[in-house]
Amino acid sequence: MPHLTSPAPTTAERIRSACARAGGALLAVEGDDPVAVPVHHLLSDGSFAVAVPLDRVSTASHGMAGSQALLELTDYAPLPVREPVRSLVWVRGVLHSIPPSELTETLDAIATENPNPALLQVETPRSTPTNDDETRYTLLRLDIASVVVTDSTGAEPVPAADLLAARPDPFCDVEATLLWHLTTAHNDIVARLVSRLPASLRRGQVHPLGLDRYGLRFRVEGNDGDHDVRLPFHKPVDDMIALRQAIRVLMGCPFLNGLRARR
Repeated sequence: MPHLTSPAPTTAERIRSACARAGGALLAVEGDDPVAVPVHHLLSDGSFAVAVPLDRVSTASHGMAGSQALLELTDYAPLPVREPVRSLVWVRGVLHSIPPSELTETLDAIATENPNPALLQVETPRSTPTNDDETRYTLLRLDIASVVVTDSTGAEPVPAADLLAARPDPFCDVEATLLWHLTTAHNDIVARLVSRLPASLRRGQVHPLGLDRYGLRFRVEGNDGDHDVRLPFHKPVDDMIALRQAIRVLMGCPFLNGLRARR
């Protein structure tokens, strides 16, 4: 049976992965209603760039630059479960304008790591007129005062320096696709993996909840509530070949490289 106390992602890694997976976020500014922001990117100076709808910035009675703000990122489970929110990340800080002379360079830096189509709708000094139905955005910078992640294990803060040093999980972008494929095309593998969990942790409906370089997570939905459990790999993995081998090890497969037995 695999050792259930093997390494797991650090708090900073979990936050970086949650930020990369979150398709959208909410920005709450003091005195105003929360607004959806399609771009939320950690910059190299330790601040977050956020794209705020232009009409919300222009109609704010006090403006947004210099305001206290809270950025909320929601990480949803890739498969249907009773409680779909896996974790919440709260970034608290102060909003600042980005000088026009730095805006294009900032947008290019974001697009290199995250080519979000909404970046094309950010107002720049060289912006061309667009049709009135298209939402336009202003890019603001959120200087971090605190970052906290909360999930089924509780809430934990992390310093901005740790976030900069961490990287999103290598399977972050394909996690949902991999888990959907595993459950729809290889349900026998899922059943085999679930059977490797201690019997005391299988009292209820068990669903795949997550996948990262350290292992697989499952959500157990029981009459007494939901419980999350990790099934760790024998060692961290960084590519698909190593991932396939790690899953075979978890299943108890003797042919680690997928080799057939000799006749």
